[in-house]
Amino acid sequence: MSDTEGWTPTKFAEIGYTYAGLTGKTKADFGKGRALYVTFLGVIENVTVGIKDTERVDVADDENQNRVIEGDLLFNGTSETPGELAMGAVVGEDVPSMFVNSFCFGFRIRDTSRYDARFLAYLSRGGPGRSAARPLAQGATRYNISKTRFMQTPQNLPGFEEQRAIAEVLSDVDRLLVALDALIAKKHAIQQATMQQLLTGRTRLPGWSRDWHVVRLGEVVEIVSGGTPWTQNAEYWNGGIPWCVPTDITRDSGKYLRTTARTITESGLANSAANILPPGSLLLCSRATIGEVKLSIAPICTNQGFKALVCTGRILNEFLYYLLLTLKGRLISLSNGSTFLEISKSAIASVEIRLPEFGEQREIALCLSDLDAEIEALEQRRDKTRALKQGLMQQLLTGLVRLVEPVDTQSRPAAS
Repeated sequence: MSDTEGWTPTKFAEIGYTYAGLTGKTKADFGKGRALYVTFLGVIENVTVGIKDTERVDVADDENQNRVIEGDLLFNGTSETPGELAMGAVVGEDVPSMFVNSFCFGFRIRDTSRYDARFLAYLSRGGPGRSAARPLAQGATRYNISKTRFMQTPQNLPGFEEQRAIAEVLSDVDRLLVALDALIAKKHAIQQATMQQLLTGRTRLPGWSRDWHVVRLGEVVEIVSGGTPWTQNAEYWNGGIPWCVPTDITRDSGKYLRTTARTITESGLANSAANILPPGSLLLCSRATIGEVKLSIAPICTNQGFKALVCTGRILNEFLYYLLLTLKGRLISLSNGSTFLEISKSAIASVEIRLPEFGEQREIALCLSDLDAEIEALEQRRDKTRALKQGLMQQLLTGLVRLVEPVDTQSRPAAS
């Protein structure tokens, strides 16, 4: 018995028909009017689209445009890579005067009792759909797909009940992902509000009442610049010393920097302006991505795009980490430069902050760290759910796992 027993090679031309997106529109027609159009990003980023994925467009009553209706499939007809062509999205609500942008096209199923639109959308985004669309890509710098060839390319489809069962399982996972994203966003909002209250002294934790003191950053931290060994000398590179660049800071969420893309040798350290920083140093980006910051968990050095802060006994590094997150706008305002903005060591040292006593700093940092831990746990759960979805799509859309028992045509009784 094959994995896809009961699945039938089927062309989209046998299922329904395509229609074009908005035509004859100029830049002046967009951003106004009573009509809505589903955006390009709305199509490629979502399995189901609706009003949330639209913008306004001016469409006259007598224009011959193709209106989008609930249950239609929308596909992007162009993309920057061959692998992102013809990503399907289902129209999830019926809205009067809703259209699709001109870079996409619509598809309407003739018989919705035989073909499930959600299944076809997931199929287009999974391995089988990507394998079918990729060879149809045309172009060099930007790729397009021929609707005619797309409609004539067969794909294996199960029966309607199995289509619907597969779509329901994957939709359940998508609903969970949406809920997790919403919860993460809510937790971030709570954290931001809590930071504004606790780090300004507007709200005090129980047991603390002493006044906060105004100090300059330069009074409570040592500010250390970085450097880059000569890149043409192989003896300076791939050693045992982590060497941090701004992309190491921005590539991951969370407050700790655990790994760097590159390392240098003792010789590279000795022959450059880089400096070894102790664990717990604040790695503060001082050019381009000014204000981005992470805490180091091991001895580390940086390139010249940083002004690292090493805390003295008057300020707790974890407290300062959260405080710096609220100071990003001020740091940018103190920056200057023609090619790119950069903040100087003296400008950072001059920044005034309000500082509670050390014990209160520790309590505030613990409170904010607890919120961080909650967010991190939710993000990990979301990432695992996304990985689960990818695995399910691979198994369900190729017939490796069956949700409906295949019909064994060999055991059917003969007609009398």
